[in-house]
Parts: sequence; C-alpha cells; structure tokens
Amino acid sequence: MPVPWFLLSLALGRSPVVLSLERLVGSQDATRCSPGLSCHLWDGDVVCLPGSVVSTPGPVLVPTHLQTELVLRCYQETDCDLCVRVAVHLAVHGPWEEPEDEEKFGKVAGPELEEPRNASLQAQVVLSFQAYPTARCVLLEVRVPAALVQPGQSVGSVVFDCFEAALGTEVQIWSYTQPRYQKEVNLTLQLPDCRGLEVRDSIQSCWALPWLSVTADGDDVLLVLDVSEEQSFGLSLYWNQVQGPIKPWWHRNLTGPQTITLNHTDIVPCLCVQAWTLEPDSVRTNICPFRKDPRAHRNLWQAARLQLLPPRGWRLDAPCSLPAQATLCWQALGGGPCQPLVPLLPRENVTVNMALEFPLLKGHPNLCVQVSSWKKLQLQECLWADSLGPLKNDMLLVETRGPQDNRSLCALEPSGCTPLLNRASTRAARLGEQLLQDLRSGQCLQLWDDDLGALWACSMDKYIHQRWVLVWLACLLFAAALFLLLLLKKDHVKGWLRLLKEDVRAGGAARGRAALLLYSADDAGFERLVGALASALCQLPLRVAVDLWSRRELSAQGPLAWFHAQRRQTVQEGGTVVLIFSPGAVALCHEWLQDGAPAPRAHGPHDAFAASLSCVLPDFLQGRAPGRYVGAYFDRLLHRDAVPALFRTVPVFSLPSQLPDFLGTLQGPGAPRPGRLGEKAEQVSRALQPALDSCLRSPGTPGTGRGMGPEAGDRT
Repeated sequence: MPVPWFLLSLALGRSPVVLSLERLVGSQDATRCSPGLSCHLWDGDVVCLPGSVVSTPGPVLVPTHLQTELVLRCYQETDCDLCVRVAVHLAVHGPWEEPEDEEKFGKVAGPELEEPRNASLQAQVVLSFQAYPTARCVLLEVRVPAALVQPGQSVGSVVFDCFEAALGTEVQIWSYTQPRYQKEVNLTLQLPDCRGLEVRDSIQSCWALPWLSVTADGDDVLLVLDVSEEQSFGLSLYWNQVQGPIKPWWHRNLTGPQTITLNHTDIVPCLCVQAWTLEPDSVRTNICPFRKDPRAHRNLWQAARLQLLPPRGWRLDAPCSLPAQATLCWQALGGGPCQPLVPLLPRENVTVNMALEFPLLKGHPNLCVQVSSWKKLQLQECLWADSLGPLKNDMLLVETRGPQDNRSLCALEPSGCTPLLNRASTRAARLGEQLLQDLRSGQCLQLWDDDLGALWACSMDKYIHQRWVLVWLACLLFAAALFLLLLLKKDHVKGWLRLLKEDVRAGGAARGRAALLLYSADDAGFERLVGALASALCQLPLRVAVDLWSRRELSAQGPLAWFHAQRRQTVQEGGTVVLIFSPGAVALCHEWLQDGAPAPRAHGPHDAFAASLSCVLPDFLQGRAPGRYVGAYFDRLLHRDAVPALFRTVPVFSLPSQLPDFLGTLQGPGAPRPGRLGEKAEQVSRALQPALDSCLRSPGTPGTGRGMGPEAGDRT
C-alpha cells in the first residue's frame, strides 16, 4: 500500500468550486444601455483603424473602463459556446465653452445661443475583441440627453452581448470613441477552462476530456488519467512562469488509461499539466496541482542557481518565478557568517532568469550574493571567487557619508562595524592607524562609491607576516634554550637515544614493511596453509596482503586490477612480493613460459596468481625483480629444483626450514638481532605445522603423487 504524500483529485469536469453561467439563446448580437441613454448597434463588424487623439472645443463622451461577464450562447440545450459580455462605462470629458462674442461685449446670450447647451451628446464607441485565432470589432452608437451632461461625471454604460471565445484562451479587449478624443481603455482576460465552469453538459468539447488524479507512491508522484480504452489525447508537462513564455518539459500523445510516474525531486510549484483530446480545435485544459505544496517549494530552491555574468552582473536561474530579494555580503577569510552590506547596498527584488547588476566599481572574491525569501536566507554564493580566485585575507572598510559632508569610517568584523582608532580589543581596532595609513596612501581597493558612502578592501597579509616574524623569533629562542639544556645533560640524552635506537631496531622500522603473498589455490588444504602463514607474518608485525582475505575486492575489481593496485602500493612502500610455489603454481609458470603442457584445471575467479603472471614474468625477464620479489615453497610439498630457473634469480626460501632468513629478508634493514629473529621464526614454524601436516594427510595433495611436477616425482 503506497504511503500518500498528498492526495489531490482534479476533475476536468465538475468541481466543488464552479460557476453557473447565464444562457443566451440564439446567435444574434445585442446591445443595451443605462436608463436615460439610448444606444444602437451597427449591423455587421467594422474595421478597427489606428488613429491619433484629436482635440475638440466642447464636451465629448469617452470610455473610462471596461467590465466583463461570462455567459453561454446556446443554439441547442447541449450545444453552447462560451461568450464574453462587455460593459463600457462612459463619462463626459471637457466643459461647455462660452461663445467668444458674449465674453467680448459683455452681453447676455440670446435663446439661439442656449441651443448647444440643450442639445444631447452623441458618440460612436468602438469595441475591439481579440482572442487567438479570431478578432472582431463592433460599433455602438450612444446618445446622452443634455440633462445628464455634467463635465467630469459618469453618465452610465453600454453593454454588448457578446464575443464568442474558446475556453482556456487569453482575450484582449479595448474600446475608444470615433474620432478618438483620448487613448483607448483596454483589458486582458484569461478565460477559464472546463474545470472552472458548470459547462460539462453544455459544451461538447468538454465531454471527452480525461479525468486526472495525482497521488504518490513512496518517492514517486503518479499522474493517473482515467479514460476509455479507445480515447486518444495529448498530455504535456510544462513550467508555467509569470515572466516570459511557458517552458515545455514533456509531451506525449497517448491512448487509453495511463499512469505517468514523476520523481518527487522534479516537482516544483509551477509544474503544470495540459490535457486535450486529439481532435481539431479541441479545448486544452491546464492544471497546476503543486502550487501550494511545501515539498515543491523546497525542490524549487534546491534547483535554483546563482550565475555570474561578467564583469559585475549576475542572474538567478530557476524553473519557476520566485518571490526573492538579493543583497551583497562580505565573507571574511577566517569563516563566520557573511556580513550583509545593508543599508549601504539595499536589498533588490530579484526577477528569475533575468540579468541583474550591482553598482560595483570592482569585483572581489570575498563579495558574495545572498538571496532571501520571506526574510529567510535561501541561497548564498561567492560568485567572484570562481573568476578572481579564493577568498583573500582582506579587511572591508565602510565609509558612510551624512549631511554637511560628515563622514565616518569603520571596519566590518563578525561583531559588527568597528570604528577605527577605537580602544576595542578587535583586530581592526589594534591596526586602526595602519589601516588609515594604507587607505590614504592608495593601498586599498575601492569596491563601491556613492553619495551614501564607499567600500574599501585593504589587504592584511603584511600584518600577518609581521606577526609570523615574531613567532619565528620566539621559536628560535626556544630551540636555542633547549639545545643548551641538552648540552648540560648530555649523558641522560645519550641513554635515551640508545633506548630509542634499540626500539627502532626491534621492529619499529619493520612495522611499516609490506608483504604481498601470491600463490596458486591448488586445493582447500593448501589455501589453509597459506592463510596460516599470512596470519603468522602479521604478528611480526608485517602488513600482509593476500587474495584469500580480499575476495570482495577481487569480485568487484577483478584479479588483475586487484594485483596491480597491491603491487604498486607494496613497491612504493619498499615492501616485498612473495611468490609461493606449489605444483599448481609451477605448472602455470611452465604454461606461461611455453615449456610445458597447459594446466589441467580451470582457474577460479579469485586466482590472483594466474592473473598476475602477465605482469610478474616481464619483471623477471627484464631484470627488475631483484629487490622486489622473493620466492618460497613448503618442505615436503615441492623440491627447490622444481622452481623454474627464471624465478631462481631472486632468493627462494624453503619453509619452515629457512624461516629465519625468510623473515629477515621480509623485514629488511630493520630486522631484529639474530637471536630475536630465531624466536620469531620458531613462533611462525609452530603456527604453520598443524596446517602443513593437514595438507600432507589430505587426499589429492602433492605427497600422494597428484599434481606434482616431474622434478618432485623424481625426488619421490
């Protein structure tokens, strides 16, 4: 049973939040106006022509704003289209003007001059409607009685029924008078789709839309589309951004019920789903189900990135629009929080995927950008560090300028902005005079300059060097005093050095020696014998590597890669590669040297000896083996003459009879004294004896005549 992350069912038909629309019967356009006004709709559409605003001496009617309402225009009960009803609100523009003769001669106007005031106002109002792929213009003639004409006052409205449009489209409406007495008024409207209106039973294009549900299955988000088996439809996933066009992400033409699986990390607030039937002029329904999901908002900030745009620009890249603000901050070399440069550099609103620029004179690696949302820091990036190098040990000086040319200077530190020449115990206060001197002499880099203040970056490296000089002097004095003390007590020092030298000889140096054991896995008994030898060598101590203890690495890397890595490490550390010869190993060597028959057995997947011969033989053939390799074989399992002559160019030891020499060679120059080395050899011999006896008694061992080379057979 999948654990729900969120359960959200979105019906592309009826929904609890729907709007019931008024129905208009028939296809005839109509107009009506407010009480007291008379209006008339001209037959047919008119042509919308561009024109400039003209002036007029008297009052005129002009549109002030537009108002819309959605209705249904129905031809039959279940055959309707979405229609936009538009109301144009009108007002009187401009006062009545007095006749020039009345003002000139100071006479009262006669009745004939009162006629214009009693006349009605008339206007031709043009309504333009554009919705892809159609556009219409209609002309409304409006007449207003003189009694309603008050300059600057609204006189009412005229309503037009109606402009047909497709569901889910964006429409643009504007209106103006003809001739144009002022600029047109306009309105942009996004029409709803089948989900937001009670139209599923009225508009035929909504009948076949799929039913979509969004659920979760662990870390996956499932989009389940429940449609009939033969229904074909298109499905598109896209990022819907406030600025700019939508960004497509995924598109498919599908048939029948479908389940689309999305990873939860791909979910962001602006991820939307668009669905439509594969029919001409079908309605496309858009759903954005993740707008309010908290995890989608977290994913969005994790996907957001800050990018530097040289020389001083930067940009916030994100799939969706973000309510964010940005400011610069100063990141000190020693760590600590990045100090915001507010209020000198105030916060700026960020537009996603758009280039922004701070008013900097120079870039600096310690300058960083902080992006916050709802007063919470979301992103911080020192963009200039990539182009100008790592953080510098610089001190930021902040100069603020007030009225009457008042100036103050402080150094930005983790505790705040410390005024220079202060008695505080901070670094900036201690070096205040030197920093002022650097600033006056032009040794500081000016990063920003404005009427409010300025920012300066002053290097602190030379002050650090001065401090290190004092530290070195103190160290030299301490070393001289210690040397003098040692001279005074040289007898005690000699005894201590003697003890230390003996400890190193006793095995301190050998502790770092490495030994790589290579053997042929003839049978289980021989593997146990090699394992007993490796365990005993670890007690000397030596760092022992053997494929018997590295089966997991062998399976993952392969025997050849494992051997290459172990040999390189052993040789680099000055260790020794030990070739343990057995009848199976001798047969493999002869097979590689082409002077014997192929080995009568298949090599196992963990047989590092067979894989290593391709690298070991060139070392012997080219004379690189001495000092790196030694050989060994076990008494009563093999004769020394059975070891191929090529491998006898390095020391070959018989075990356990030659164990002291064998151990001395492995431990190198740091081997213990002969007496102590004999004790170690005795311990190893006792550890080997049970495994060696068991190997001789087991069936199929070399002692029984199976697997022996010809030389071993002659010895028998």
